[in-house]
Amino acid sequence: MDVARHVIRSEGGVRGLFKGLVPTMAREIPGNAAMFGVYQALKQYFAGAQDTSGLGRGSLIVAGGLAGAAFWLFVYPTDVVKSVIQVDDFKNPKFSGSADAFRKILRSEGVSGLYKGFGPAMARSVPANAACFLAYEVTRASLG
Repeated sequence: MDVARHVIRSEGGVRGLFKGLVPTMAREIPGNAAMFGVYQALKQYFAGAQDTSGLGRGSLIVAGGLAGAAFWLFVYPTDVVKSVIQVDDFKNPKFSGSADAFRKILRSEGVSGLYKGFGPAMARSVPANAACFLAYEVTRASLG
């Protein structure tokens, strides 16, 4: 609650709690569609059929890790825009919105500016998603 009060006081009221919501949604919706689509497609590819119930843990780990990589490959520039919007100074903003942030990053840093931190994000995402999808599948199988 202390953080929420601080944000409300220093970031323009309740609106400050929602700073970066539009680019977050622009990241999450297509990113998750890509991730779950790739996960399901890879499982079916590895199984050689629609029925993926016989896949081993190794195949599930690979499918989950690659699905996590697909998420970030698909939407990483949107995440960079979201991040700069969220940390932008409320009283003296550098960006008027998501499109402005995108254009300014592209103009000042080129395409590589939209991929700052991509390596560490992938290094975290692949094993994290591999573990999450495996945990989901093992739990689902154990529940029947």
